[in-house]
Amino acid sequence: MAPDPVAWINIEPSWKVFDAQGEESGQVHELAGDENADIFDGLVIKHGTLGKDKYVPAEQVTQILPGEVHLSLTREQIEAIENYAEPVEEQIIPERSTWYQRFAWKWLTGRKR
Repeated sequence: MAPDPVAWINIEPSWKVFDAQGEESGQVHELAGDENADIFDGLVIKHGTLGKDKYVPAEQVTQILPGEVHLSLTREQIEAIENYAEPVEEQIIPERSTWYQRFAWKWLTGRKR
């Protein structure tokens, strides 16, 4: 008897991820969504032992079972996904800041305004 599907909010890091052929393709690294609004955006998976993180949109998730996430993507399609990079949070410096505050911000963060 197959286990019952579970809701996306139950997904935890290290759950196994399976491709469209039922082959294990990696593990869940993190979730993207809003639990309060019950909106599931997708998940970041660690693809392969030495692989890079890949972001998979929720539309590609076909089934969620306890400890397992199943995708509609083949292994080749998963490998073709661009490597995931954490979004960079940007801070805006007020126009009224002094020249040395702006210089310090640029120097400390390596960012341009």
